[in-house]
Amino acid sequence: MHSLAEKIQRQDMRALARAITLIENDDPDKLSLMSDIFSVQKNAYHIGITGSPGAGKSSLINRLLTHLREKDLSVAVIAVDPTSPFSGGSLLGDRTRMNQHFLDPGIFIRSMATRGSLGGLARATKDAIRVCDAYGFDVVLVETVGVGQSELDIMKVVDTTGLVLTPNSGDVLQIFKAGIIEIADLFIINKADLSGVVRLKATLEEYMMIAQPKGWHPRIVKTISTENKGMEELWQSMADHHSYLYKTHQGEKRRRQQLQLEVYELIREEIWRDVQTKIENDHEKKVQLDDQEADPYQLARSWYQAWKGDT
Repeated sequence: MHSLAEKIQRQDMRALARAITLIENDDPDKLSLMSDIFSVQKNAYHIGITGSPGAGKSSLINRLLTHLREKDLSVAVIAVDPTSPFSGGSLLGDRTRMNQHFLDPGIFIRSMATRGSLGGLARATKDAIRVCDAYGFDVVLVETVGVGQSELDIMKVVDTTGLVLTPNSGDVLQIFKAGIIEIADLFIINKADLSGVVRLKATLEEYMMIAQPKGWHPRIVKTISTENKGMEELWQSMADHHSYLYKTHQGEKRRRQQLQLEVYELIREEIWRDVQTKIENDHEKKVQLDDQEADPYQLARSWYQAWKGDT
């Protein structure tokens, strides 16, 4: 077994952090590590928190962390931040908002940059979730970038997706346009002390009447994270959804679908890495890429056919 996997199984926090760094850097040892991690995962409850910027996702998670620790539950938080197109870094503002929990051994907080991913998540997020699961956390919370219309990837990696909305923000129009509303297992109306709460709640209820969700009927929870209100109802709604998933076997079905998508993604990564390496090691192809008049469609087709012939 990989040495990091063994240490993670013994709940070595430093090994956990090193493993996620190795994953983010796409280390050649990554697949070996993750294969060993997969064999020791402990089936934590995976929760995704998504929504538009400014909805108060980080503040909400900060309050939820306190609530879960009062219930003696250990929690890992993976906060995915947007990446700078210039430096490749990210602001990591979420860690600033949650700094009161840094010294708590029952909480692990890790910020990850999207590094160009368009789906609201870092490419390595699923692996990071699995590593935290293997460590033995009871709950793994994933906060997405909050880019409005690129949040759909969250449903591929968690059990429960909570969509955070705020009154009078225009969020509802955006989520209807993007289809994000369809992935929500739970609607969280944050900043519920503002005007417009009744109208927003009525709009969500109308949507559910039209959509007629089968099986689980998404809950609508009102919270005021700045005043620490609504946390018990929020957690109870999450726990109810978790119970529903496993009483109806929908949880097993969802995770089977996620596993299938993950296998495809891993294959796609390996193919892309191989193709990119062959192109970058071929001087003639690199010269063609520098030609502004080169036909990208023809190059892609011919290079892909050449790669297929090589494999």
